[in-house]
Amino acid sequence: MRLETETPQQHAPRSGLILLQALVLGLFCLFTLRLWYLQVHKGGTFSDMARDNQLRQVLIGSARGRILDRSGTPLAVSEPSFALGLVREDCEDIDGTLAKVSEWTGVDKHVLSETVKRGKKRVKPFEPLILITDLPYEALARIEANAMLYPGLEIVVRQKRYYPTGALMSHVLGYVAEANEDELEKNPQLSLGDSVGKQGLELTHEDELRGSKGRKQVEVDAFGRQHNEFILEPPRAGADLKLSIDIGLQRECSRLLEGQAGAILVMEPDTGKILSMVSQPSFDNNMFVLGVPADKWRELRDNPRHPIQNRVTQGVYPPGSVFKLLMAAAGLTEGFVRPGDVVACPGSYRVGNRDFHDWKKGGHGSLDLRGALVHSCDIYFYKLGDRMGIDRLHDYAVASGFGARTGIDLPHEKAGLIPSKEWKKKRFGAAWSKGETIIASIGQGYVLTSPLQIGRYLSALVNGGRLMKPELVETEAPRVDATLPLKDGDRQVILDAMVATVESGTAKSLLRSDAVMAGKTGTAQVVKLINPDIRRKTHEMPYEQRDHAWLASWGRKDGKTYVVVCLVEHGGHGGEVSGPLVRKVFEYLFGPAPGKPPRAAGAAPAGTAGEPAVDPGDVGD
Repeated sequence: MRLETETPQQHAPRSGLILLQALVLGLFCLFTLRLWYLQVHKGGTFSDMARDNQLRQVLIGSARGRILDRSGTPLAVSEPSFALGLVREDCEDIDGTLAKVSEWTGVDKHVLSETVKRGKKRVKPFEPLILITDLPYEALARIEANAMLYPGLEIVVRQKRYYPTGALMSHVLGYVAEANEDELEKNPQLSLGDSVGKQGLELTHEDELRGSKGRKQVEVDAFGRQHNEFILEPPRAGADLKLSIDIGLQRECSRLLEGQAGAILVMEPDTGKILSMVSQPSFDNNMFVLGVPADKWRELRDNPRHPIQNRVTQGVYPPGSVFKLLMAAAGLTEGFVRPGDVVACPGSYRVGNRDFHDWKKGGHGSLDLRGALVHSCDIYFYKLGDRMGIDRLHDYAVASGFGARTGIDLPHEKAGLIPSKEWKKKRFGAAWSKGETIIASIGQGYVLTSPLQIGRYLSALVNGGRLMKPELVETEAPRVDATLPLKDGDRQVILDAMVATVESGTAKSLLRSDAVMAGKTGTAQVVKLINPDIRRKTHEMPYEQRDHAWLASWGRKDGKTYVVVCLVEHGGHGGEVSGPLVRKVFEYLFGPAPGKPPRAAGAAPAGTAGEPAVDPGDVGD
């Protein structure tokens, strides 16, 4: 008997098979459509993106132009330095990388994080964001040794400013430092970490010194390492700037003022070119290039002698008796005095119920204009100012270049002050008094001038009456800004009196037989004398109460003429303190002085009217 077992065939439902086939076909069509979209429709876009991952455009920094003295000596140069950049696109762990950078360099991680945060909106993800602008060699070596472990870190070669002369030229050159947010906003050419001029000529000539950046295309591998590069646009270096400064003369003037607060200015009167501009004390501008430490900044800021201030352009002081040059010019021009008019000087001049004293007890006797300038008689100019009035004096002084900026290419120049009735009413809400006119007529009271203004005015007296723009750049053409309101004959009277001041007056320290020398001394009080009959010697007074010592001078030898202005803050008498310094400046310019010639027998002192010569030792200015 055979048993047969029949297994019925099991067939899948036909509808399920069709559904499966349709699903497979749909997926195939979807993949095909997506492939077409990516490869054909978006192929060009993704091709560009892939190429961008391999090729990047990078900015090339430009070398900042050099600054040179008139003989070509470098005063400001650019040197290579190494900065640390972070390419965010290549860095998987930015926070961890910054922590490691902080460990290597000693820079606080919070500072690095803030730098990255600040730079995100200015630096593209594939460009290096500068974390540290100048790497020490030890940190550079450690970063280079570990670069493979921290992709995204990149060493960037940049230019760093260096000032070979340091403090000697800091007030003229100024300095560069990293651009702040405002500067980055105003100038789209700047990048995070770029340096810009902050003070001095570095600021006023920023555009021509900076140049322009270039661009290059670089090939980058998966680790962010750069291989091949192609220059798309070469950088343009900044232009060099050649100054009129004589660095040897600058060094000598600085040496003469060492240990004192003051200023020395040397100018060519015919061109307005400045050969030396020294302000003491000074500071080393190199410390600002990479960011001055907070403690050093406080030390500079709080120094009572203000080393950051350029006293030649930003220091304004009572000019004292140097102002009598302008008073003489105003009196001659406005018709209040003639050269031969004789004025009595009894030693005091009464206005209302107050006596104004001359610096010389007992007075000078009778003097004409020449004698009043030679011996710096206060009473002569008290009387002249009283007749002239403050408003007429104000208008004449302003027309002669005072009370306004000179236009020199340095920032933050001070205009000084020539007071008037209107000014006092606005400033203090009070009326002007005649006594204030008296003291203004000898350069005291509210009158304030800078050494540069004095030098410019004296240059105009010497060059024929042309008020020149003071110029520090050798290649700039001389520019006449105005003409003195003074006749040539009257101008010569003042110049002759200045020569006589050296021959027999308050500036005898400048006398030399091989050159025409001229000067006007000034001793400017900074505090009111309680008892004018009791005058203490300079060394007996507290430093801040001592007078300022002025000397404005010019000299001519072998066809060359120079104007030299010296101010020593709280130095004492102009002739005694500034005189020897100015003499040394002229010895640099003209060479050592030969022996002084003997005085001609029977020669009468210039400008006096029957009065004996004044002993130079008694001269107050």
